[in-house]
Amino acid sequence: MRRLGLLLLALVFTAGLTPHVTAEQAQNVGAARAAADKAWRSGRIDDVEKLAQAFPSDETLAVLRARAIAARGDYARAEALLQPTAAANPGGDAALETGLLHLTLGRRTEARRSLQLVLMSDPRSPTARDFLRAARAARALGRIDDAQAYFRDAVDLAPTDPLVNTEWGDLFVEKYNNKDAARSFEVALKSDPAYGPALLGMARAVADSNPPQAMGFADRALKLNPIDPGAHLFMAQHAIYQDKKKEARQSIDRVLETNPRHLEALSMKAALAYVEGQNQEYQDTLAATLKINPTYGEIHRIVGSVTAHYYRFDEAVEQVRKAIALDRENNRAYADLGAHLMRTGDERNARRALETAFRVDPFDTVTFNLLTLLDNLEPFDTIKDGDMIIRLHPDESPVMRHSAPQLARAALDALSKRWEFTPKGPILVEMFPKHDDFAVRTLGLPGMLGALGACFGRVVTLDSPKARDPGTFNWGETLWHEMAHVITLQLSNNRLPRWLSEGTSVFEERRARDDWGREMDLPFTRAIDRGQVIKLRELNSGFSNPETISLAYYQASLVVEHIAEVHGQRKLRELVRSYADGLDTEAAIKHALGVDIDDLQKTFDAFIDKRFATARRALAEVEGLGPDTPLERLKTIAAANPGSYAAQMSLGMALQESSPDAAIAALEQAAALVPNATGDDSPNAMIAAIALKKGDKPRAARALDALTAHAQTDVTSSRELVTLLDGARDPARLQVALRRLVAIDPFDAQAQSKLGRITLDAGNVPEAIRMFRAALGARPVDRAGAHADLAEALALAGEKDEAKKQALAALEIAPTFTRAQDLLLKLTSGGS
Repeated sequence: MRRLGLLLLALVFTAGLTPHVTAEQAQNVGAARAAADKAWRSGRIDDVEKLAQAFPSDETLAVLRARAIAARGDYARAEALLQPTAAANPGGDAALETGLLHLTLGRRTEARRSLQLVLMSDPRSPTARDFLRAARAARALGRIDDAQAYFRDAVDLAPTDPLVNTEWGDLFVEKYNNKDAARSFEVALKSDPAYGPALLGMARAVADSNPPQAMGFADRALKLNPIDPGAHLFMAQHAIYQDKKKEARQSIDRVLETNPRHLEALSMKAALAYVEGQNQEYQDTLAATLKINPTYGEIHRIVGSVTAHYYRFDEAVEQVRKAIALDRENNRAYADLGAHLMRTGDERNARRALETAFRVDPFDTVTFNLLTLLDNLEPFDTIKDGDMIIRLHPDESPVMRHSAPQLARAALDALSKRWEFTPKGPILVEMFPKHDDFAVRTLGLPGMLGALGACFGRVVTLDSPKARDPGTFNWGETLWHEMAHVITLQLSNNRLPRWLSEGTSVFEERRARDDWGREMDLPFTRAIDRGQVIKLRELNSGFSNPETISLAYYQASLVVEHIAEVHGQRKLRELVRSYADGLDTEAAIKHALGVDIDDLQKTFDAFIDKRFATARRALAEVEGLGPDTPLERLKTIAAANPGSYAAQMSLGMALQESSPDAAIAALEQAAALVPNATGDDSPNAMIAAIALKKGDKPRAARALDALTAHAQTDVTSSRELVTLLDGARDPARLQVALRRLVAIDPFDAQAQSKLGRITLDAGNVPEAIRMFRAALGARPVDRAGAHADLAEALALAGEKDEAKKQALAALEIAPTFTRAQDLLLKLTSGGS
């Protein structure tokens, strides 16, 4: 019988089953089941129904037929088909399918009855499919612990079964456990590389970590099943993340062409209408959806999720509250509400919502992470400065409270003035010494390795200097970047496209400090020559690709700089503000700048051609250069190409051992050609190394001066420069070097103390006090000396009582410390 069924199945598919296939072609149940299942997985739902009609009493075929009918949106006929079989076998697949259909339609009481009967079924010798059925029923009932147990039992019996592993993987994805999800999908795909549901599951599991790979999986799923609603909606979501709303609509429409009553597709349609301000379409779609399921609060949750993606978190909160009002049992809505409230800064009500969600579903990773994060935030120090609230870890607050609030205030004041806009407060700034805490505060999950900070409009989160090794990043640059987001997001009513939002923030970095926002100068120059500059219409998409995101950030900043240079700050401001009126990018450019996007593209191309012409000439390839080029040949090439950076660098490196002076001369010429080159292999770094080897400290110091002026994260060079400078002879130069050092690593107690002494000697007592307090907070080796430094500065400021406390603190550590004794004597005797 089995051999006959396989033979018939082979004949059916060799002939090419068409939508006009007749049931007579399937002459036994086994062949019909296999053929119908393959047709279902291929999206040929008409074939499914016709094949299943031949065996109306077979439960498996009845379920497949009902699914095919429901896939057209005819839920009533699907239910009518399932009911007799479900009644005859209340523990079987038809009963499960009936329960799931009732849940879709909002008939929760009936759904629970069907699903509980499935769980009550107790086969004598349960198979993997029996455990899988129970797992799906338990999951639908919200009994996640039971579902996990049933999945484990199913996998024990069928460890490589694609369906079992895919269903389990889907549960992991739902709970944001993407690592375990990917493992399940990998097992499924190893068993059946063409199993579409597992391909779609993999797409979802890697969507955050590797979007291009995720799209590849989804593409493969759609090739196998061109009408797969899950794959099309995944594509729609990806398009939304790239702000390609037209493409998103096309994917949603593909689903609705097959099933005009598909609730998730209708919800995403409503979401796009809402974010685009198409109120009538939004209301009509909302009404149509609730007519199918009057308690389908999920539509508001989905609208809220898409709205939150566009950083309109206050509106997202309103939408999710509507979801909960319609469906108090939508636990995902409570979890989303907590996440959205976190991004508005309302942490108290966020905790309430998250705790409500956690009580029902303790398996949701994001909910658990956010609640843990809120617990971790409890001991943070809170510093209020007008409309700003700064929260710092208690281990870091003794240092960072003397720089972070001041820089945040300076940024907000400067940006508010330039942009002629006062943002709505309070502005909450939270700094995290653990990067994963920052990632969880931002997205609910650890990771985000490439991110340093985030802004949601009124909430700024970022890594503190302790979150990464010194020299990895510049926390002040990051904070200024995020404060610029506060201005532009609020000015645009949180409707700014990412290219303009990020581009403006990077541009504002460069406006604030000469050495900020320039780490991509040279990579972008090379990208121009490789033809990798992104067209303006595609610039937003560049932020969704890990391979182009760094380039996109920098290029966007150049576009903003070009707009400011050609059209002026006022028109740049109007461009940002115009998004608040609901304009898209092309309309906003035309309205604010008076040109269309093609004209802007032309002038931008001319701008970068002019801006990078010198650097491109210097970085152009020179024929004949290579690692094995003989020295004499290098000299000839360098002499013939004095404007070639590569030629001068190659010559300098080749001469550094045999002729240090000649090497320095060549490297100086390279530095003049590309003055903003940084890193250990940059000309100034090599000059410093050669000069130190010669014992020429002044020349090494000059090279390091030039290097650190462009290297906002080079803590090693900054420290070396400080050791080479003589504060007695050139205090101003040492002061600049120390400022650069503590800007990178504010926890360098020795540098803070030295900077405090120079600042005090220069007569800036308040600034010296701030630095001495930071030095003391950084737990210096010489704590007695740090207390004495602070005491001296406080005495000069007239704060004698506080100065006495610091002098006594010094003497408690070192009772014979003469400087502290003398200072205390003066303070006690009333001397100055």
